[in-house]
Amino acid sequence: MARYTGPRVRIGRRFGVAIFGSSKYLERRPYGPGVHGPKSRRKHTEYGMGLIEKQKLRYYYGLLERQFRGVYERALKKRGVTGETMLQILETRLDSVVYNLGFGVTRAAARQFVTHGHVKVNGRKVNVPSFAAKVNDVIEVADNKVARQLATKAMEGATSRAVPEWLTLNKEAFKGSLVRMPTKEDINPIANEQAVVEFYSR
Repeated sequence: MARYTGPRVRIGRRFGVAIFGSSKYLERRPYGPGVHGPKSRRKHTEYGMGLIEKQKLRYYYGLLERQFRGVYERALKKRGVTGETMLQILETRLDSVVYNLGFGVTRAAARQFVTHGHVKVNGRKVNVPSFAAKVNDVIEVADNKVARQLATKAMEGATSRAVPEWLTLNKEAFKGSLVRMPTKEDINPIANEQAVVEFYSR
């Protein structure tokens, strides 16, 4: 099964959120795609609303349904609020951490950066995007010309994004670390995670 590679603006307009980053087109046409988009006033059921919120997060983090369901099931087994735990699992995936550190302009680019073997965790190469980073883990760009050039270009293109408070970054050393687990306030999710939990718990 492949990841979604279709029109990204179309997905953003469907959900009314710039899921794949800022979109001027979405600002001009803040309604669903298709001929009936501007006129649609369809009311969603509780199930439908849960599905929409789940799809927002799934597209945002670039996961397949089976992977996303696995995140929910792992969160369910842990102590604490399931919704917030689920967000923490998503944000501390290695590809998400690499994106938040600025080593990838987009989440998809960060995922590719990891799979191509350009990232080390605590001095060891890790090429699995779903790798779960832990507190005090050190994430760094591999010490080779290609990796450093790609990271430099990405950081130049990500200057408008601030590094989250739960991460630290040393740009000169191409190195960052996870200093604490992010809270829901740190993450500021684009979807209602509680609706996602209720959707899966049916």
